[in-house]
Amino acid sequence: MTRRPRLIALSALTLTVAAAPQAALMAQPQGSGAFYVAEIATPATAPRMAAGGVAWTCEGTSCVAPRSTARPLRICRELKRKTGAITQFTVDGAPLAAEELARCNG
Repeated sequence: MTRRPRLIALSALTLTVAAAPQAALMAQPQGSGAFYVAEIATPATAPRMAAGGVAWTCEGTSCVAPRSTARPLRICRELKRKTGAITQFTVDGAPLAAEELARCNG
């Protein structure tokens, strides 16, 4: 295999892996009450937990929670303390900026 086809195959694989968390977000049913959606690095050890003042429901590496009055960064940090690294955190359909996600995991 020459270098160019390898690069194309690697690029396609990278895009597929990068799109996987987005597919999980889009799979959330409308009206499910999920205001916060988090993708965590390792599967959750419990299907339900409280973190950041909200009740989280997790399945595998996807967690959802209803709206809260707390700041999203605070909620993200509290969830990180309970579950470990967070790879993506979305608030009302908008993902946290990379800098905020880094602060969440910091």
